[in-house]
Amino acid sequence: MEPHDSWQLVSLSSLPLAALVTLVVLVLLGVVMACCGVRREASWRRRALMWTLRGLAGVCALFFLLEPGLRRLQVMRVKNRVAVLVDRSASMNFPVEPKGLSRNDAVADALTRLAPDFQALSSRYAFEVLGFEPELGAVTPEQLKASPPRAGRSDLFAALRAVKAGDSGGVRKLAGVLVLSDGADNVDLAGGLGERPRALLQQLGVPVSTVAVGKSGLTDLSIDAVKVDDFAFVRNSISAEVEVHGRGFKDQAVQVVLKREGTVVATRVVTFTSQDETQTVKYTFTPDQTGRFVYTVSAPVYPEEVVAENNTRSFALKVIRDRVRVLLVAGRPTWDERFLRGVLRQDANVELISFYILRNGTDESGVPPGQEPRELSLIPFPRDEIFHEKVDTFDVIIVLNFGHEDASISLARYRRDMERYVEQGGAFAYLGGDRSFGDAQSSALNPFENVLPVSPAGPADVSPFVAKLTEAGARHPLTALAQGSVSSEAAWAALPAIPGLNLVRARADASVLLAHPTLQVDGKPAPLLAVAEQGRGRVMAIASDATWYWAFPSHAAGAPTRNFERFWNNAIRWLVRDPDLTTLSVTADPSSVEPGRPVGVVVVARESDYTPAPGAQVVVELLDADDGRLVAQETRETGADGTLRLEFPPPAPGAYKLRAVASKDGRPLGEGTDAVAVRSVGPELADARVNAALLAELAKVTGGAAFDSLSFSLADVPLKEPPLVEVGRSRDEALWDRWYWLVVLISVLGLEWAVRRRFGYV
Repeated sequence: MEPHDSWQLVSLSSLPLAALVTLVVLVLLGVVMACCGVRREASWRRRALMWTLRGLAGVCALFFLLEPGLRRLQVMRVKNRVAVLVDRSASMNFPVEPKGLSRNDAVADALTRLAPDFQALSSRYAFEVLGFEPELGAVTPEQLKASPPRAGRSDLFAALRAVKAGDSGGVRKLAGVLVLSDGADNVDLAGGLGERPRALLQQLGVPVSTVAVGKSGLTDLSIDAVKVDDFAFVRNSISAEVEVHGRGFKDQAVQVVLKREGTVVATRVVTFTSQDETQTVKYTFTPDQTGRFVYTVSAPVYPEEVVAENNTRSFALKVIRDRVRVLLVAGRPTWDERFLRGVLRQDANVELISFYILRNGTDESGVPPGQEPRELSLIPFPRDEIFHEKVDTFDVIIVLNFGHEDASISLARYRRDMERYVEQGGAFAYLGGDRSFGDAQSSALNPFENVLPVSPAGPADVSPFVAKLTEAGARHPLTALAQGSVSSEAAWAALPAIPGLNLVRARADASVLLAHPTLQVDGKPAPLLAVAEQGRGRVMAIASDATWYWAFPSHAAGAPTRNFERFWNNAIRWLVRDPDLTTLSVTADPSSVEPGRPVGVVVVARESDYTPAPGAQVVVELLDADDGRLVAQETRETGADGTLRLEFPPPAPGAYKLRAVASKDGRPLGEGTDAVAVRSVGPELADARVNAALLAELAKVTGGAAFDSLSFSLADVPLKEPPLVEVGRSRDEALWDRWYWLVVLISVLGLEWAVRRRFGYV
């Protein structure tokens, strides 16, 4: 803006301000006293004339006392800034109306239309068109159309604060803000204008005008939110509340499905009663396995929908244990059953339910024929309730020395129930004895044959022997008895001999951890302890009912070990997949990933004695949780602390499993898994609505104007006027020293004296 001339009326008197004030007061008092001297004049005309002349005389006196002058100076109005903020978040890609322009392109066209208005006001205001995503950056209509918005969040509050921050220290002050947005804020203003945002907005000190870009009436179905705890207890019910938002689906039933890594958990149907409504769907389900799992809530995608990606939402749920629920079933009271039950009852983390048969139907009771009691236990054996109705409520089932020949207690009818229990993540341990396993000819009578890691190989051998730790057992956490300087192999060798074992052979996929030192089956050491993975579950078999012998050294005088207790503690923890009982842990970091973000993984590798394994080779795979398809793979080495962190490039939305296998110097260290959920859309694309109410409230709080369409006039946008600023030099011109002002003063005083004399007051 060009400078122009201006003027100001000033006092050129050299007297100090206090002296001027004193003289002014004295002059005024003189005028008042003179007026009081004629107050008894009967004629009001004479009185008014004398008062007027005396007042004019006082004014003339003040005029010469103050020495008025004219200050001529050059001034100009400095242009104020007007920030035009354009929303560059991804939701601006939605259409303004069905099958219409995108919101972003509509804004670009509006800015082109407003260019002449910007130019017309350019003499007073400097317009700055800035895009926020969320950082501010200059944009033009051409750039808007060439580069679609992609920001993952809308933060109107941060954009306004950034504009105000640029106002400090500059010559040009902010005159106002014009916001062009759909109002879909998902950060500070997501819940509306609270007290704190409202107060901070008022402190901006400038009017903020808003333009709502987009229209209501778009057809869209979205999963807005999933309310569920971060973790759940295994075999305990948990509820998840899902908010389903429907626009344009009045009186229409929509099926909403909850899946766990491709498996349907539950299905619900919601019916919308209005054109814009949110329905809450509640799912209650019971996790049956520990670990982290990805659950996905999805609704069908309809052709008329604006956004298809927001019909799906995934979340990760960590399933942990409250207490391990163990069922112990014994074929008859034995020392092994007694010692094992004692260990489990002492463990605070175990909830034990035990049941044992007092005698079989073939046992000699000493009661005459026909008078035997019907029941073979203190209470009726609840076979159907345990192995059919409530089988899924147990974390571990231990069957010890249980016969299969007696039809009165046979479990043959529950063969399928046990197979399903193990396949779906249950844990099963089977211990030997004179009534277990049988021989090769009677194996078909065993209802657990399809889940056992071993099968009968002949009659039992009752020769005492000391269990030998196998190569696999030396690496396995179940048989890790190492303590201090004593190795696991030495610890097992120091245990007492046990009196014989059932002769069994290990199946092909089983791992034999303990074996007979001399006895062989099929050319291999006869198995004593074998384990295997069965579906999602784990199974263990001990071909003896004499493990209680291992407890003797623990109770001997001065014995420093409790290897019997440690062995069974390891066994329970391994069966239930305790995450701490592994030499390789895999953790997704984080477990839920926003779209377009990499998947982070933290792997911790340990040696068999659980010390860090530096320099271990780790193969990490990212797998599709639904079909097991390999998505990505990385091979790295662990650091000095046995830890490795890596990132996979952003995958497509969905549920994924992370699997890692580690080895060092050719020795396998173990395998670990975790799960990660990659969201279909972030909060920015989850909702296609236009939040015009938020924009209107924002404008109201700051004194701006709210427009509901892009066809507004810039003249209706309130802006603060630019201030006047002095530039160049100023020049003072005296007014009081003109001769005519002196003539006026003398004339007034002379006339006032003549009138007073004429009326007889002098």
